[in-house]
Amino acid sequence: MKLSVIIPAYNEKNTIETILRRVLEVKMEGVSKEIFVVDDGSTDGTGEILQGIEKDWASQPIRIFYHRQNLGKGASINTALARVTGDIVIIQDADLEYQPEEYSLLITPILQYGADAVYGTRFLGIHRAFLFWHYAANKFLTLLTNLLFDSMISDMEVGFKAFRAEVIKNIQLKAKGFDFEPEITAKILKRKLKLYEVPITYSGRDYSEGKKITWRDGFKAIWTLLKYRFKE
Repeated sequence: MKLSVIIPAYNEKNTIETILRRVLEVKMEGVSKEIFVVDDGSTDGTGEILQGIEKDWASQPIRIFYHRQNLGKGASINTALARVTGDIVIIQDADLEYQPEEYSLLITPILQYGADAVYGTRFLGIHRAFLFWHYAANKFLTLLTNLLFDSMISDMEVGFKAFRAEVIKNIQLKAKGFDFEPEITAKILKRKLKLYEVPITYSGRDYSEGKKITWRDGFKAIWTLLKYRFKE
């Protein structure tokens, strides 16, 4: 079985090499990996670090793509998704909030229970306790998702997700930014696909540490959920 790990990266010079080393170190019996990194128009030197990795780590199963300008997380995922060849796709943020060591936990429902998609849930596992308003906004968006799609997920906006490759590649994704999360969730739930959750470890960071999602993304998420509830 092959695992395809997609790592969107925008201005993550302090963490990009660390996350790549940790992803490479993950070993699972009978599982090979391919890693896709998309530098989304970084301006802080992330691109230069990745160019060095391309040169010095040429023997590793890493492919790196560069956007000339910042297009957004969804656009970065689509760039990589068009090229994956694995059986399962994992979305791994580059900021160290999510732990590659938990890949086996994330893919177990796919392997054992026939899940089509698996979401980590940050609030049922070990997590850093801070940013109340971020938590409240996430809970509101998750509640809205459950009301609109008759579901019972606990963490719609989580950035640590796994999918059967054939499932996610057959869903047309239009989101360019953080609205990827509500779009993929809406389309999975609307299609009545099998979505599972597992508790994960969450090492959240604050805005001084580089967190990028803002209140504007919250309003975009609301619009995205409403749009795809009654469209497509």
